[in-house]
Amino acid sequence: MAKALDGVRILDMTHVQSGPTCTQLLAWFGADVIKVERPGVGDATRSQLHDIPDVDSLYFTMLNHNKRSITLNTKSEQGKHIFTELIRKCDVMAENFAPGALDRMGFTWERIQEINPRMIYASVKGFGPGPYVDCKVYENVAQCTGGAASTTGFDDGPPLVTGAQIGDSGTGLNLALGIVTALFQREKTGRGQRVICAMQDGVLNLCRVKMRDQQRLKHGPLKEYPQYPSGKFGDAVPRAGNASGGGQPGWAVKCAPGGPDDYAYVIIQPQGWEALMKVIGREDLIDHPDWQTPAVRLPKLDQCFAMVEEWTKTKTKFEVMEILNPLNVPCGPILSMNDLAEEPSLRETGTIVEVDHPTRGPYLTVGNPIKLSDSPTEVKRSPLLGEHTDEILKQVIGYSDEEIAAAREQGAI
Repeated sequence: MAKALDGVRILDMTHVQSGPTCTQLLAWFGADVIKVERPGVGDATRSQLHDIPDVDSLYFTMLNHNKRSITLNTKSEQGKHIFTELIRKCDVMAENFAPGALDRMGFTWERIQEINPRMIYASVKGFGPGPYVDCKVYENVAQCTGGAASTTGFDDGPPLVTGAQIGDSGTGLNLALGIVTALFQREKTGRGQRVICAMQDGVLNLCRVKMRDQQRLKHGPLKEYPQYPSGKFGDAVPRAGNASGGGQPGWAVKCAPGGPDDYAYVIIQPQGWEALMKVIGREDLIDHPDWQTPAVRLPKLDQCFAMVEEWTKTKTKFEVMEILNPLNVPCGPILSMNDLAEEPSLRETGTIVEVDHPTRGPYLTVGNPIKLSDSPTEVKRSPLLGEHTDEILKQVIGYSDEEIAAAREQGAI
């Protein structure tokens, strides 16, 4: 079956996580992604966080499926020539180098446009124009500078980063959207363009409800936050623990048997109040004037969830879900990575995939979160370092065996 991005060729200069997330997604949709790596070294993540000696790490394999790998020394003259030809033959170039790295190699945006006016040149940067534009950024720095850390955690504790890679993988998703949008526009104009996604911008985009609350704070206390009514609000949005950000009170409550992930998240909506109180054995509060409306419950949310927790502690998190969900009480078990790895339904939908690798053997990876009915995703293993060098030089640039041998002799590949 034809894939959505069949015929699109991507020159993948990305490394670590933010860029590879983007190019892997495009590869899953059928793009031919040519990953350019340093000879003998490759992407730094190939050798980071090893769990098995002398094989590509899971860090690398889980971010580089469906790609082809070419090793190329872009500092050599012949390497620069090959790189120029790849730019000429590709539709997109994606990179997440430190600011100015490609410029210093002699491949400015202006030069790239001269080589290939249809080229879409896509970059992940740490920051947009401003005081930090030249700074390097890593995941947790992005979370801290984009507003996530200051609004995550409990009020009496330090700022916290989240375990979700909202800076790296989140920005990679933004870059993928930017690339396909630029490709769509090129269909009309015939021209390529620059696509730039800053990690700070991407994190802030995911924190929009907190920017909403920052403005609401000027007009009075944020009543759905646990600081209301007895705590103090300062000049900035506080950390809200596990409070729901959508105006409907929610909290993580303990479940049996009491392990570190034995929790369920329960939301108290007006329409679910009666059913919830019946289940936990507090029918007396359904019509009680001190409890029956959201307005009177708001100052007592800690007491509300304490009552709910007395009940949930007698059930597993899965039993809580099974009981409350049919009653239209929004809830969800706190699923651990182990729970998710073993969930059959996620295997069936391709959200979690088992992949075989020639040196590592079988491993689990996270599959495509976007499902297209006419372009189903087949997750193929990540490439070995330089596995497709000769193939790419022949197919894409048109090199002969002799020219490939000469390039190898000169240390270009």
